[in-house]
Amino acid sequence: MARIARLSDVLINKIAAGEVVERPASVVKELVENSLDAGASTVRVDLTGGGVDRIIVSDDGHGMGRQDATLCLDRHATSKLRELDDLFHIDSMGFRGEAVPAIASVSRFSLHTAEVGADVGTRVTLEGGVDVVVEDAPPRTGTVITVEDLFFNVPARRKFLRRGDTELKHAEEAVVRLALANPEVGFFATHEGNELFSSAACPEDPRERIAAALGPACHPHLFPVEERRLGVSVTGYAASPEFTFPNARGLYTFVNRRFVRDRGLIGTIQRAYQDFLAAGRQPVVVLHIDVDPVAVDVNVHPQKLEVRFSDARGVYEAISAALNRMLRAAPWLGTGADAQAATGNTPRDAAHYAHAVERFLTRAQEASWGGPLPTTLDAAAPGSGPAPLSGAPSPMAGIPAPLPFANAGMRPPAFGEAQPQLNEAPPPGYFAALRPMGMLGGRFHICEGPGGTLVVLDPHAALERARLTTYLRALDDEKGPPAPSLFGTTLEFPVAVAKSLVEGREALSRLGVDVEPFGGTTVALKTVPPGLEGADARSLLEALSRALPPRGAALDAVTLAEAVRVLACHAARKASSVPLTDAQLRALLGELDRADFHPPCSHGTVVVLEMPLLELERRAR
Repeated sequence: MARIARLSDVLINKIAAGEVVERPASVVKELVENSLDAGASTVRVDLTGGGVDRIIVSDDGHGMGRQDATLCLDRHATSKLRELDDLFHIDSMGFRGEAVPAIASVSRFSLHTAEVGADVGTRVTLEGGVDVVVEDAPPRTGTVITVEDLFFNVPARRKFLRRGDTELKHAEEAVVRLALANPEVGFFATHEGNELFSSAACPEDPRERIAAALGPACHPHLFPVEERRLGVSVTGYAASPEFTFPNARGLYTFVNRRFVRDRGLIGTIQRAYQDFLAAGRQPVVVLHIDVDPVAVDVNVHPQKLEVRFSDARGVYEAISAALNRMLRAAPWLGTGADAQAATGNTPRDAAHYAHAVERFLTRAQEASWGGPLPTTLDAAAPGSGPAPLSGAPSPMAGIPAPLPFANAGMRPPAFGEAQPQLNEAPPPGYFAALRPMGMLGGRFHICEGPGGTLVVLDPHAALERARLTTYLRALDDEKGPPAPSLFGTTLEFPVAVAKSLVEGREALSRLGVDVEPFGGTTVALKTVPPGLEGADARSLLEALSRALPPRGAALDAVTLAEAVRVLACHAARKASSVPLTDAQLRALLGELDRADFHPPCSHGTVVVLEMPLLELERRAR
């Protein structure tokens, strides 16, 4: 009797399911990829029980006729390969023809589909890969696949599934990965009626898709990256070092639109950011690497999560060049031209000095260099030293006394830490008493305070605080905002932004910003408040669209506070793009003494550092 026997198709499919179908997220991935290969413009995923109880994937693709609907359940039946050479030119998401039969073999499976223009559709149902039933169904656009009771006939596999909420997170992540790879396709996912992910097609601005996946807070921090070399194209968006995550969940790499988890790609991205991020932080980057299908092998992993490049070094160098160009230009500090004009250096030098200062201050703050930094006290404060003899000047006059640790009501600010009391309620005349000495790294102003105190100021925050006070006082003035300045331009925005701007015209007018609809999603910007002439109009209006109060709200200083902060920040960005002259700096210091430091500001840290002379002398010993 022969010892070797041919396995049945049912058993073969169940073995394949062990490689292809790891969990509900695997089912979602495989079925949505088939929808994309079918030319869908909208894909919907509905889950129940974390995807273990039910998964429904529907699309509006080209659908299938009856013959294809039944044939797709046969193992290794595919529309993507015909000849051996096709295996080396893979340009589709699926190609092996294993996923659908493997999924059907471990679930209660139903498929409803129809070709475009068909008078009748097809419904195919089966349980555990057997008992196939094919019947007529109403015609529909595209295909709907329902997978229920996953692993019902493989209890050992079902036992090893995680809790429902854990499986749900993996399924949601599968949708996010595919959505990021295909911004021209609308993606919608729900779980038991609750929305998980919703993003309409946004081919014009993929940042909207990234914001839908990672949160709207990342949108203003995203900047395009691009590098094109012979055989390699790297495109996508990377967030500035100001927006990071504590883990690598914001790192997405796609090779020919296929999500991959390649150590070489991730390592290249992390090395590009290593000089810009604090320890324990990870960048947010979404990169698309497009190469000739002949130059990449996507058939090296059952779930296609790994690839093999014929020229891996060339791919890594292209990624590094794309990211380094964006990081060295430091676009989050202003445009490359602005940064160069402000520092007198190349964009690379501007970024280097600005971030070197930030890294120095951050590391100095975290280091315990000789204990806490002394702060200023009145001469009569407890522990400030013996009182001078009557009529005799104090030998410490004009020099701030150190704060004894035993008498401290709270921990004094550490070295490199902004002075809270000076950024919240500076004493009268504090800023006018400062003597400017120069600039550090083309970014910070170095000043000498009374008694030889070293003071470091952030000019952007200082300008922003002064402009915020000006705009808020104008808003409270019964006469309304000052006469706006002429600033004519037309801009095209995404639908949501244009709609918000047009609906908020009354609020914008209250702020001194005059916009008009100009057809479609184009908006005409007629005037802006004083100080915003020449500002980046697109960036300003996009930020205002997110800061405007809801329709019908009272237009006062409270509801318009966020929008006023946006105006102040952009006015400061425009003004600080060119170094201040001595006269302008002294005028700004005078404005700061008259400014109101109580309203919150986008960049509230004006005094970055204040160090008394005694502390400097102590460190110089």
